[in-house]
Amino acid sequence: MGEPVTSGRRLMAVLWPAFLVAAVANALFFTAFDPQDLTFFGQPVEAARELMYTIGFFAFWAVAAAAAGLAVAMARR
Repeated sequence: MGEPVTSGRRLMAVLWPAFLVAAVANALFFTAFDPQDLTFFGQPVEAARELMYTIGFFAFWAVAAAAAGLAVAMARR
């Protein structure tokens, strides 16, 4: 048989694909929407473009990691 899967390998199996998905999602989202045109609860966002790109990337990464983590957790059962 193969090696047992460690928690570190499982974590990387979740985070690395989520990172790649977040990079693509961030590129596609900010290709369509200018960060200076975004609003939050009707108020314009007063932040630098780079900050909005960063926040967007980490938000996409969190969502993709949650989806991948759920998939891994369900696959173990």
